[in-house]
Amino acid sequence: MNIPEKWMVVVAVLLGSFTMILNNSMLNPAVPQLMTVFESDAVATGWVITIFMVTMGMTVPVTGYLGDRFGKKKLYLLGLAIFTLGSLLGSFSWNLSSLIAFRGLQGIGGGVMMPLSMALIFEAFPRKERGLATGVWGISAMMAPTIGPTFGGFLLETLNWTYLFLVNVPFGLLGLWIAFLYLPKTSADRHVTFDRYGFITITFGVGSILYALGRMSNLAHLTEPINLVLIIVGVILLCIFVQIERREEQPLLDLALFRVSPYTFSMVIASMTSVGLFAGLFLIPLLIQQVYGLGPIMTGLIFLPSALLTGIFMSIGGRILDRKGATGVISTGLIILAIGTFPLGFLNIDTSLAVVFVWMAIRGIGMGLSSMPSTTTGMNAIPSHLISRGSAMNNVIRQMSSALGIVFVSIYYEVRRGQLAVTDSSFEEASLQAINEGFLVIAILTTLTIPVAFFLERAARKEDKRYKSEN
Repeated sequence: MNIPEKWMVVVAVLLGSFTMILNNSMLNPAVPQLMTVFESDAVATGWVITIFMVTMGMTVPVTGYLGDRFGKKKLYLLGLAIFTLGSLLGSFSWNLSSLIAFRGLQGIGGGVMMPLSMALIFEAFPRKERGLATGVWGISAMMAPTIGPTFGGFLLETLNWTYLFLVNVPFGLLGLWIAFLYLPKTSADRHVTFDRYGFITITFGVGSILYALGRMSNLAHLTEPINLVLIIVGVILLCIFVQIERREEQPLLDLALFRVSPYTFSMVIASMTSVGLFAGLFLIPLLIQQVYGLGPIMTGLIFLPSALLTGIFMSIGGRILDRKGATGVISTGLIILAIGTFPLGFLNIDTSLAVVFVWMAIRGIGMGLSSMPSTTTGMNAIPSHLISRGSAMNNVIRQMSSALGIVFVSIYYEVRRGQLAVTDSSFEEASLQAINEGFLVIAILTTLTIPVAFFLERAARKEDKRYKSEN
């Protein structure tokens, strides 16, 4: 495979991933308008966001098996086609129930696409070129959530909500065409058996927990009986799943992957960076709009330097990873990420927006150097025939971590702001103090992850030496 063809694989999966993630983040500012259009309350309309997270989370675990059984290219094309169809149908929704159903269809397509994207890149690129390739692809995962709300707000102000779905269709069709032409044909392994009991327990376990998390936005939701039951049932099902996978000859998600030290360390870092990313996506709009009293366009501009630098340094980090290995790049990224996050915990009403711009930009550099390079390092350490399963596991962990991060920060923000508002603090001061404390928690979690990066880099060096000796 020559270089242009290899990179067209990245273009194909980046286009699909970016469109899917962008669409999901665009819909957040649309909830108030959808409430008006469909004459529904916030709880019912919130299902438009929640159902995507739930159906995607339930689909991801089985993607590794399906990719091995039927071929990764065929399955990726099917996933993108399902997402595009869900987008087209979503634009024609006649009531809230139909919109929620079509969003669920989008989530199924996204759950198929995301794990296979990385697996297809790993098949197209040799080990020493994967860092840059996954870094370029990872731009979609990092930049789309930051620009999505602003782009969505622009479409809502200039057109109407249906274009939030219609805009996906041409990009989805283009992605299908490029993927059909350039994705490498992957063989189907008809000897792979289906772990049905593992599928049932992981699917409903993850779905139950994600559904409960999607219903939580304040402290009262934590104690609602239905949410407690969903969490308990989900945890029990996941515990049963672990026991099933230990005995299964061909498990749905191979837990033996966690015996590979670099992979385990990379999943810890992936989890923490996902919490930090999505917690920041929740807190910054509150800071800009509720404390500074500015609009969604300025919110988008605040995210812009962070998103651009994340993309640039993700590619730089990938190139360093390919040339020099993991040593230094991941730990440096997490240190920079912590340095950029701590000052956001000490803002005041008079702090200039330029200061927020600068620290968000520094966070972007750290995120770019740490996130995708750590994932690539972990994936490089596992056997090639388990790449699909490893990628699926990575996506499950990221999905759960993102949801937990948003729930934790949103509940903390609501509770803490309420406590502060009882005192003499103004609404803006109470909000700012709660936001500051939220960023301090993120900064502390990031700092605690730095030693894990050193362990990952040391384990990766040993793995590289073993790999070179065997080849």
